[in-house]
Amino acid sequence: MIIGAHVKSSGGLASALRRGRELGADAIQIFTQSPRMWRSSSHSPDELAAYRAAQQAETHVRTTFCHATYLINLASPDTDLAERSRNCLVENLVTASAIAASGVIVHVGSHRGEGFERVAGAVARRLLSALDEAGAVLGSATCPLLLENAAGAGGTVGRTFDELAALIAAAGGDARLGVCLDTQHLFASGVPYRDEPEANAVVSSLERTIGPGRLGCIHLNDSKVVLGANRDRHENLGEGEIGAEALGHLISHPGLATVPSILEVPGSGDGPRAQDVIAARAILSAGLQWRNRRKGLSAQ
Repeated sequence: MIIGAHVKSSGGLASALRRGRELGADAIQIFTQSPRMWRSSSHSPDELAAYRAAQQAETHVRTTFCHATYLINLASPDTDLAERSRNCLVENLVTASAIAASGVIVHVGSHRGEGFERVAGAVARRLLSALDEAGAVLGSATCPLLLENAAGAGGTVGRTFDELAALIAAAGGDARLGVCLDTQHLFASGVPYRDEPEANAVVSSLERTIGPGRLGCIHLNDSKVVLGANRDRHENLGEGEIGAEALGHLISHPGLATVPSILEVPGSGDGPRAQDVIAARAILSAGLQWRNRRKGLSAQ
């Protein structure tokens, strides 16, 4: 499994690759503009080309993911906000695709009390419109757009696999749409994976609802809050309410072996550290050992 980390891109986009390499990460995730501002960042064609060249020459960091701006709310009943969100998503898709990223991860947003069923169709239309417009700007296909599962607070959309699957179905099953699975959000939304059978059930549910090939990446995080708390609060691996053993049971599942896992943990306050990447690999290794041991016992 590829283990990566969210890193800063200050000092130029290509600097993010160096930061990822220094952490020992196999992949990185970046923001292509401020996560909490509508104003888009201006990246020159030369800067975008330099990133592509640096990524191709990179011997350790194999791939890049981009996270869309947090302000985006494609489910908003406020049509002005929804359109502003769609436009912002277009900008994120254009930049991410121009640097040959493996996907743009987006929080769908909140229906603000309208109910999922009432907004699902509009969300699907906005997703497709953003992909189409970004493709027209680029003159080529965009990178995939990955819908992230939500922790379940308020009227958030995408709090269950069924909701994510319904959005993709409402978009006609468009091949450009996929999913990002956040382990903390999953736990906070009330889904346990404390042991191997529960972890297996999570992956089976994901494959049954979303379908094969839709899972583009995993956000690998522990949780500051308890199971079912419906709050988005990340913790360093093994230091939260989920714990290293449960995380190991999940990410060691053979169905997830080829899916990149990206750390979004707080570290010591400034994001993932090299020791967090090491911890992630240790958790994966322990999970694989548990599975192999259980398999050996079952064969006896």
